[in-house]
Amino acid sequence: MKFPSSTKKPWHEQVHPSATPAQKYWLHRPGALTAGLRRLGKVHLEVVSEYACRLNPQEAALIQKPPGTLAWIREVSMAVDGIRCVIARSFTPLPASHSVWQGIRRLRSRPLADMLYNDAQIQRSAFLSCRLNRGMSFFRTIERALDPSGEPVPQAQQILSRCSVFWRHGQPLLVAESFMPAFWARGATLV
Repeated sequence: MKFPSSTKKPWHEQVHPSATPAQKYWLHRPGALTAGLRRLGKVHLEVVSEYACRLNPQEAALIQKPPGTLAWIREVSMAVDGIRCVIARSFTPLPASHSVWQGIRRLRSRPLADMLYNDAQIQRSAFLSCRLNRGMSFFRTIERALDPSGEPVPQAQQILSRCSVFWRHGQPLLVAESFMPAFWARGATLV
C-alpha cells in the first residue's frame, strides 16, 4: 500500500541521509516494534489516553479520509528497563473502531502488535518518517505523555518518528511511533 502524495509533507518515504545507521534501522524496521524493543530489555507499556477526535487535514490524508473525519485515538508510552523510549499515537475512523478495528478499544495495556500480526487479512503500507514539529498532533501526544511525570519535553526537532497504515477490509489503522532522544544509545546496540 502506498501513501497518497499529499501526505509527504513533513513525512518522507526515505530516511534523511544524515540519519545514523541505528536511526535508519529503527525507522524502517519491519515487524512489530514491541518485539524489537523486547530484544533491548523489559518493556513496559502505559496507555496515555484513548478518546474520539476529529482528524486534522494531515492526519486524515495519511489514512485517505477527508479532513475532520471522526476517529478513535489511542496514545501509549513504552519504556525499556525504566527508560521511556517510544511514544505512539494510533487512530482509525470511529466507525471502524466499532467494527473491523474494534480490538483497539479492548487492548488496555497490551501492545497493538497483539492484534496486528496474527491476521493474514491485514496489509501494512510502507513506512514514512520525519522529525516532528511543534504543530503536529504527534508532538502534542508526547507532551501529554510526559506532562504527568514531570519529565522535560524534548524539542520537537529532536524526535524522529515513523508511521505506517494497516489496512483490513478496506479500513485503515494508522500507527505513528516517536522515538525519544534517550532511546538512540540503547537502540544502537542492536545495529
